[in-house]
Amino acid sequence: MTPSAVSKLIARLETRLGARLLNRSTRQLQLTPEGSAFYERATRILADLEDAERAAGTGEQPVGRVRINTSASYANHILAPALSDFLVLHPRITLDIVQTDAVVDILAERADVAIRAGPLKSSSLVARKLGETALTIVASPAYLERHGEPTTIAELEEHNRLGFGYTRSVNGWPLRENGEMRVVPVNGRVTASDGEGLRHLALAGVGLARLAAFTVREDIRAGRLVPVLVGLAADEPEAFHAVYVGQGGLLPSRIRAVLDFLSEKARVAS
Repeated sequence: MTPSAVSKLIARLETRLGARLLNRSTRQLQLTPEGSAFYERATRILADLEDAERAAGTGEQPVGRVRINTSASYANHILAPALSDFLVLHPRITLDIVQTDAVVDILAERADVAIRAGPLKSSSLVARKLGETALTIVASPAYLERHGEPTTIAELEEHNRLGFGYTRSVNGWPLRENGEMRVVPVNGRVTASDGEGLRHLALAGVGLARLAAFTVREDIRAGRLVPVLVGLAADEPEAFHAVYVGQGGLLPSRIRAVLDFLSEKARVAS
């Protein structure tokens, strides 16, 4: 359809509903709250209709594309090793995996499922917990040989503390020393947009990084990374959730199949 035809149809729909669905400017279109709610419910209705048609013709075998938005760390260390089993189990589902550590708007990104780490904000999304992991400060042997191993919070001031290039729920490293808890700011000279980027920087000897334990377990075992300040960690384990739009249990079978598989075969452990 041409843009003008789409514009006319949307205008007719807004007139019929008596509500503005889109905010328009010369550069972009953005859904209004009413537009987001209408889109969400209409998508569910269409998904239910597709499920009903497939149930009548294919015995309810899940079919279709599922878009998963996830961090690079979870994708590489947890999801990827499990995918071959999923594809065998569900031969008619295709997956579109988008990697980013930033929290995205599921509707705006057209994602069906998003994997999120840390505390969840209150929202209309539904969540399934996929486990939790400790966070570990690590450095390469080469880095520690050049700069020494920190054993106190004060000694951290002499080290390059690698951090994320975006705002997180806790912007710093929570550490406890002599019964006192402090959040040590991360003000190193290098930042990265995702945990895997920080992991590779740490492996290259650039500085110290605080990473999910499951992402560095093999590196520590192989001697490529060394945990430091282990006894000073003060934060709770970081929880992982699969979040999705699906209030009231209305889920397409393809999305339900992905969520069930993630809950069983792609869980996070410390």
